[in-house]
Amino acid sequence: MSSGDAPGGQQAPLTERGARTRERLLAAAREVFEERGFPETRVAHITRHAGVAYGSFYTYFPSKEAVFLELADRLFADMTEHALEPAAGPSPADRVRRANRAYYEGYLRNAKMMAIIEQVATFNGEFQELRRKHRAASTARSAKAIEHWQRAGLVPADLDPELAAGALATMVDHSLYLWLVQGDHADAGRLLDTLDALTVRALGLPT
Repeated sequence: MSSGDAPGGQQAPLTERGARTRERLLAAAREVFEERGFPETRVAHITRHAGVAYGSFYTYFPSKEAVFLELADRLFADMTEHALEPAAGPSPADRVRRANRAYYEGYLRNAKMMAIIEQVATFNGEFQELRRKHRAASTARSAKAIEHWQRAGLVPADLDPELAAGALATMVDHSLYLWLVQGDHADAGRLLDTLDALTVRALGLPT
C-alpha cells in the first residue's frame, strides 16, 4: 500500500500540496510520453522531468500505465465534450459543422498524445476498454441526435442511428488521424468542409 492509500484500498484525500504534485507528475508524464513514446518511457524519466523524488511517484500512482490511463481518460473527455447533439436554435447541418470543428480543435490540441494512444491501443487491453467506453458514450449521444431528427422527419427512418453515428464518427476520426498524425497534408478547411458535407448527405439532412 502506498502512503497515499487509506485502509480498504481507497486513496486517502490529498493535501493541496499533494494535489499539486500529482498534477505536476501528470503534466510531466504527458510531455515525456509525447517525446519518448509509451514503451520507452520509465518512471524515472517522469519524476526527473517533474522534479519529484522517484519514490514519491508511487504515493500517487501504482505504475506508468496508471498515469497513461488517467491522461487518456482526460484527453477523451476533452475531445468528446462537444459530440453531436440535438439542440434548439442551430439547424442540424450547423450542429454537424460545429461538432466536427470542435472535435478537430480537440484533436489538434492532443495530436501528439493521439499518436501514442494509437500505439498503446494495439497491446494494452485495459486501455482498449477505456477507449471503447468513451467512444460508446460519444456515439450514443450522436445516435440520440439522429433519432431526434428522424422523429422530426429530417433523417430517413430506415437508418440505424447507432450504426450511422459510429460509422460517421469513424470517418471523421480516421481522417483527422491521417491528417494530423500521419502528415497527410490536406487543407484543413477543405477537409472539414468535405467531412461536413459527407455527414450531412449521408444522413439526408437538409442543407
